Amino acid sequence: MADQLIRATAAGGGIRVVGVITTKLTEVARQRHQLSYVATAALGRTMAAGLLLASSMKRPQSRVNIRIKGDGPLGGILVDAGLDGTVRGYVDNPAVELPPNAAGKLDVGAAVGRQGYVYVVRDVGYGYPYSSTVELVSGEIGEDITYYLATSEQTPSALALGVYVGSNGVEAAGGLLLQILPRAAEDLEMVATLEQRLSSLTGFTPMLRANKTLPQIFEDLVGDMGLTILPESQLVRFHCPCSFERMLGALKMLGEDELQDMIEKDNGAEATCHFCNEIYRTSSDQLAELIADLQQDRQEANR
Repeated sequence: MADQLIRATAAGGGIRVVGVITTKLTEVARQRHQLSYVATAALGRTMAAGLLLASSMKRPQSRVNIRIKGDGPLGGILVDAGLDGTVRGYVDNPAVELPPNAAGKLDVGAAVGRQGYVYVVRDVGYGYPYSSTVELVSGEIGEDITYYLATSEQTPSALALGVYVGSNGVEAAGGLLLQILPRAAEDLEMVATLEQRLSSLTGFTPMLRANKTLPQIFEDLVGDMGLTILPESQLVRFHCPCSFERMLGALKMLGEDELQDMIEKDNGAEATCHFCNEIYRTSSDQLAELIADLQQDRQEANR
């Protein structure tokens, strides 16, 4: 099943439903960052959450940044997701592994930690980005993002996130976001019905592993509430815009003295992108060209 995002509405537009499958892109992240089982689950859940949050934005260049910082051994998680369906991210300590929790599942909450914060930045494509910070609820990601939506965006929401990692890699990953919009929030009976149905879910990845499609999952939840599935499905993927040219531009900002020091001590430079773990190497000759460019820029500025 291809990685994709599908949107739907129900209750005459009073309920918004978004589902995303992120199995392949989570496996790409696992391989790129050499993630442990629990780190894969933590980053995979956060990437799915980022894509779901970005799905409600309007401008094509809109993006969402999610930073989760807990007191657990995993350290921080940082994810950048866009309305265009691209997502990237990393964890501070990708090799951390923990025993399963009492339910026999990956203990993401203990890896992230129970004390800390969720920091969300929404860049709508113009003006200043909107940012908000809330405290961690459990470190399990889904509950923490749900709390953010309820407190910062004041939208009653239910979020189900999941990553299933087998011996050969990621077998299923994705998420489901259900939001009750203002026009339907006053219908207490409908809200109670939705809460009951969502609480009965055993998880998102079991449904994917049972070969259920996103439309089928939507149908199970709100099929009797006037479900309308929007026809356009969107492909999603792990993508980082880093490049060798961007790396050279970053090195150039270090200045002549620092570049000369790299030439003399290291005979070149090496840089690694945190988001995708791509390694870029530059020779001493290329560093010398950067120095020459800086000298030329200074001469032109003094004219």
